[in-house]
Parts: sequence; structure tokens; C-alpha cells
Amino acid sequence: MCSEKLAVIFPGMGYNGDKPLLYYTKKLAKAAGYDVLDVTYELPVKSKEILNDKEGMKAAFEIALKQVEEQLDGVEFDKCEKILFVGKSIGTALAAYYDKNYNIGATQLVFTPVPQTFDFLRAESGTVFHGNADPWCRTDIAKARCEELGLELVIVEKGNHSLETGEVISDIQEMGNVMKIVEKLL
Repeated sequence: MCSEKLAVIFPGMGYNGDKPLLYYTKKLAKAAGYDVLDVTYELPVKSKEILNDKEGMKAAFEIALKQVEEQLDGVEFDKCEKILFVGKSIGTALAAYYDKNYNIGATQLVFTPVPQTFDFLRAESGTVFHGNADPWCRTDIAKARCEELGLELVIVEKGNHSLETGEVISDIQEMGNVMKIVEKLL
């Protein structure tokens, strides 16, 4: 599967492709002429169960990675002119790892990364969206690693791991701001 442009969506553990960040990104990608491919993974744990548990996070990553590798096995990335990997949470680490280890050369849209994501991201490979109230990744880590890697960093003030603050109207407006940036990147 590859036309001229391909967007591969790597969801979070509890944040699938029907949730706002990924849903609207997929709509924008399709409007920009991308074919969209959703990868999925089934994990034996919930994200809340492994917060601050390095071994649990590593195990979940390895289980999900095996499923990602199986799903992307037949994709002929070398026939694509433009490849976009869109990740959310654990999906950001999976997208960056897959890109780096399979030499894909994808542009990365990184929604609310986990710290391990930065160990796999290629320099100058994309844009990171981070909420400064995200319990999964401290802002000082996101800033330092984005600067080190030459990645654009968009910080959502008071944004949590879904880039939400709990103020519905404000969150909708911020989602619009994020999607305007995504649209320009596409």
C-alpha cells in the first residue's frame, strides 16, 4: 500500500484513531492527498497501570512493536514519495523506533510523547506537541530533547496527556490551533 503520500497512525494505549488529535489529523491528511493507514495493538495492561513503571512500559512497548511490525510488514515504503508517521503517547515511541530501525525517513508528528520517544527520533524529523501538565513527560525533558534533536516543539499551556485542560471551550479552541499547525505541516 503506497501512493504518492502515506500517513501511518500509531495510537496511544487508551487513545485510538477516533479521538480528537488523531481523528482530525487523519481528516487533514486525507484532504492533503495522503493515504491513511491505522496500526493497532492489543495490550494486556492499561496505561494507568504502567505510569512511572519503566519495566511495565518497556514490556508494553515490546508487545506493541511486534504487532506493529506484523501490520507494516507488506508496506512498500520505498515506493512512497512522502511518508508521515503520526504518533500519540506510546505510539510516538513506536513510530520513531520503526522509522529509525527500518530507515523509513518519515516526517514525524509527535503528539504527547513519552520520554523514551526521544531516544529513537531522528534529528530534524518533525514536530512535537506537548502539554506542560502532562504526567507522562516532563516539560524540561521535552524542551531539552527537542532542542538537542532540532525538533519543533509546540507547548500547550496547562495541557495534559491529551493536550486538554478540562475547560471544554478552551480545549476546542486549542485543538483548532493544533490542527492549523498540523495542516501547515502537511
